[in-house]
Amino acid sequence: MEKPVDNYWELNLRDLEQRLARNGFTVHRADSPAHAGEVVINEILPALKPKTVSWGGSATLAASGLRERLLASPDYEVLDTWDQSLSAGEKYELRRHSLLVDCFFCSSNAVTMEGHLVNLDMTGNRTGALSFGPRNVVVLLSRNKLVPDLGRAMDRIKEYVAPVNAMRLNKKTPCAKTGYCMDCDSPDRICNTWTITEKSYPKGRIVIVLINQDAGF
Repeated sequence: MEKPVDNYWELNLRDLEQRLARNGFTVHRADSPAHAGEVVINEILPALKPKTVSWGGSATLAASGLRERLLASPDYEVLDTWDQSLSAGEKYELRRHSLLVDCFFCSSNAVTMEGHLVNLDMTGNRTGALSFGPRNVVVLLSRNKLVPDLGRAMDRIKEYVAPVNAMRLNKKTPCAKTGYCMDCDSPDRICNTWTITEKSYPKGRIVIVLINQDAGF
């Protein structure tokens, strides 16, 4: 067989897409983070017609180029929670207001083969948005987030995603030094709020762009 790796991912993402759709998620496909950005701009946003947009922290979203395109567009009021000119207090207030936007963008720490999204947050703005608030949530979901089941999803997050993100964010946590979770009590701990999103309610509220490429953490 030619290109067995490509065939492996095509088969697995096809099955995942079907399960996500059965769980009420609207699903699009993309070949890369940049392509996911194009899908959002050209297909998803014209259908949703949001007036206000915001986002949670996401390396995949950063790689898509969406933030720059949305900030440059006159069509949307953007609550830019990544604005480094803001104070910590200002960012916190903006995150609170972002829970009432028309469209919220984020990624997911993991997705199971049953089509369940699994996430762990520090402040809870992303997990909160997934659960309730924004009219729609668009999740950019790369293939490296796919795991067999809930147990593996939680292991992936605690053993890999959390330490890497603590390092990326320069958090003063034990895992940023050791590379593995120590279930710490650090004030900088980023592992505070879990969510498991088994289904989208209402149906179609959560839109997922499956990316057939590794991205993010």
